[in-house]
Amino acid sequence: MLDDKLKSQLKAYLEKVTQPFEIVASLDDGAKSQELHGLLTDIVGLTDKITLTLDGQDARRPSFALNRPGEETGVVFAGLPMGHEFTSLVLALLQVGGHPPKASDEVVEQIRSLEGEMRFETYFSLSCQNCPDVVQALNLMAILNPNVHHVAIDGALFQDEVKQREIMSVPSVFLNGEPFGQGRMSLEQILAKVDTGAAEREAAKLSEKPTFDTLMIGGGPAGAAAAVYAARKGIRTGVAAERFGGQVLDTLSIENLISVPYTEGPKLAAALEEHVKEYEVDIMNLQRAVALVPGRPGEAHEVQFESGASLKSRTLVLATGARWREMGVPGEAEYRNKGVAYCPHCDGPLFKGKRVAVIGGGNSGVEAAIDLAGIVGHVTLIEFMDEMRADAVLQKKLRSLPNVEIILGARTTEVNGDGTRVNGLTYEERASGEIRQLELEGVFVQIGLVPNTEWLQDSPIELSERGEIVVDAHGMTSVPGIFAAGDVTTVPYKQIVIAMGEGSKAALGAFDFLIRQ
Repeated sequence: MLDDKLKSQLKAYLEKVTQPFEIVASLDDGAKSQELHGLLTDIVGLTDKITLTLDGQDARRPSFALNRPGEETGVVFAGLPMGHEFTSLVLALLQVGGHPPKASDEVVEQIRSLEGEMRFETYFSLSCQNCPDVVQALNLMAILNPNVHHVAIDGALFQDEVKQREIMSVPSVFLNGEPFGQGRMSLEQILAKVDTGAAEREAAKLSEKPTFDTLMIGGGPAGAAAAVYAARKGIRTGVAAERFGGQVLDTLSIENLISVPYTEGPKLAAALEEHVKEYEVDIMNLQRAVALVPGRPGEAHEVQFESGASLKSRTLVLATGARWREMGVPGEAEYRNKGVAYCPHCDGPLFKGKRVAVIGGGNSGVEAAIDLAGIVGHVTLIEFMDEMRADAVLQKKLRSLPNVEIILGARTTEVNGDGTRVNGLTYEERASGEIRQLELEGVFVQIGLVPNTEWLQDSPIELSERGEIVVDAHGMTSVPGIFAAGDVTTVPYKQIVIAMGEGSKAALGAFDFLIRQ
């Protein structure tokens, strides 16, 4: 099942296992069970700390549990955790085997203190870059707390369950049989939902922090770069972010970050956070900014957060980034995660063999259509303009695919459904005004970005007509001492490498502002 190189790497990892444990497999006569048997056989052949038994009684087959002697850890995988989930498997093996987690002592204690039985089920796809964070977080909770149980389920393999539960987006998490959450969630976010007093306690702690010299609002490439540059100046630096990594976490392939030929969004986000943590930077996650209170000359600026926390800083770098633009048509919100999706890499496998549409003819839309064409039955790309804006090489590839139709000069007017899921789409031919219908089961929206500046609408910060923060050559906004960087600003070309440069420049601008006061 595993090639020699992967076996060698895995063997090195498994040397960190200190406690013996058992893999209990539940298999049948199917091909996937044979593949899983081969994978598990390879694993136990690499260490004497792990044994394999084939007498599991789980109704989901193939599946396997990781159990310590006389103890069920509550960690179960249903399916083959390969692709993006192979890392989740490796971490589970190490942590069940006694290797300490990277979570802070405070988080570990919070997990161990959780009360009440919690049975989580997570549906993932092997191509989903958002799923591993959720799977790994819930696995860790199950390993640390006997009240928590977690089953990670390959949605593509257990299609009957996916259909029955009407799952059309991954990761989809259920708690004690009821929907718990969809999309990427960090360990801290999950804990905040199950430990209801945690957010209030954290908000109180944050509000007591002394004034920062420079505070970054946002933890994407711009915010991370700004934090590194500010901290290297030896000033008191903080980062308050809704989720560290920002939109990069939702990006699959990154091939244009200079000096890095290829990486993936979650890997880059993890590397950014690791780099920031090399310095004395106070990272505060799960903090969504809701209001800005600029200080008078010589006074600190204040940022208020949805959690109830409030932070003050002598200078600010606003780097709240952007998010996927929505169509704003009837049915889009109603059927989000019920056929309307924004991440083809994550949710594409759930539409295997089905008919879908991609809205948008830019690079993102055409790339999405190309990727989906290899999974789904048929793709219809709909572009508002009379020609696509994507790179010529991408257009050529798209037009070569036999199961793709391209409709130009069309305006999507409605997403149709039966009350529970998408079953079609309505569009208008712009030239003739004729209204047409498409029968399909999924709509992937890829029409660009919108800046995250709603929280600044009532502030004195100057915004452009598109809602972007207006900045000068030094990254300064219209308010002295407040800087901005990245996709949230008027700087053209929304690219990771540009955001990093702009974040660095804004931090240097903030430092220059401080030393001149």
